[in-house]
Amino acid sequence: MKLKKGDKVKITSGKDKGKDGVIEKTYSKMNKVLINNVNIYKKHIKKNEQMPQGGVVDLARPLDISKVAFHCPKCGKESKLGYVLEKGKKFRVCKNCQSKI
Repeated sequence: MKLKKGDKVKITSGKDKGKDGVIEKTYSKMNKVLINNVNIYKKHIKKNEQMPQGGVVDLARPLDISKVAFHCPKCGKESKLGYVLEKGKKFRVCKNCQSKI
């Protein structure tokens, strides 16, 4: 998975198409990412110690990585990511402007 926590991304498909966000968490085995204030669903909660009233809560669900495009900070466009090896170190590179990330 080439995307990491803290990367700025844009949603390319689904009900939140066109929204921007920052990755909060990555799920590499499922190929999903959790983005703040995107893909929000409502969940009904029973009464418990934390919520004595119970009720309806908004939850962000993870999005599939194929519905997300990396937003390059240098060129300002959505692009794919690649890797480059230099002096034994691996760097992520924007495919549009070839800048290191």
